Amino acid sequence: MSEPSPQSFAGSAAAAAGASDADATLARWKEEEARVRARLGPPGVAERGRLAGLSGLEFFTAMSSGELAAPGIGATLGFVPIEFEAGRFVFQGTPGAAHYNPLGTVHGGYAATLLDSCLGCAVHTTLPAGRAYTTLELKLNYIRPMTERTGPVRAEGRIVSVTRQIGIAEGQITDAAGKIYAFGTTTCLIFDAAR
Repeated sequence: MSEPSPQSFAGSAAAAAGASDADATLARWKEEEARVRARLGPPGVAERGRLAGLSGLEFFTAMSSGELAAPGIGATLGFVPIEFEAGRFVFQGTPGAAHYNPLGTVHGGYAATLLDSCLGCAVHTTLPAGRAYTTLELKLNYIRPMTERTGPVRAEGRIVSVTRQIGIAEGQITDAAGKIYAFGTTTCLIFDAAR
């Protein structure tokens, strides 16, 4: 049995045979982000009853087509969901001066939000209809600072383990050249969506 291919918000397999060269990767990332932004719906919150009736993969498929609202936090910080498959989720954003702390680098909360989003969504992709999650713990290691010169970054989360009540995921933020900016893990509580 073959592995299912990742679904892309951009409408193509984002992991297409590709560019080892950072400039080509950067160009591809920008093109994918533009396609995603053109298809995403306006930011908002999914109707609770509708959300409870969808598996995690169904939820993200509906979001990627614009049928469900895009995440509001993505509009606030300027990042978008790029691709997903069961147990894996990727967001992309471009840090800029609007995200700076008083010391002149991107605030750590930007990386924390990207990682919390991709890690939690990686867990969410594994959930059946009627199940939901919330973050219990988020642990980050900042490896290097981001600035407005960093360019687009991707936060990729992958599950480590998902049981009936607990989901654990790990992920990292990288730029188009493959430099790692932050690494993180999460533990999520999984529960019935009716609660």
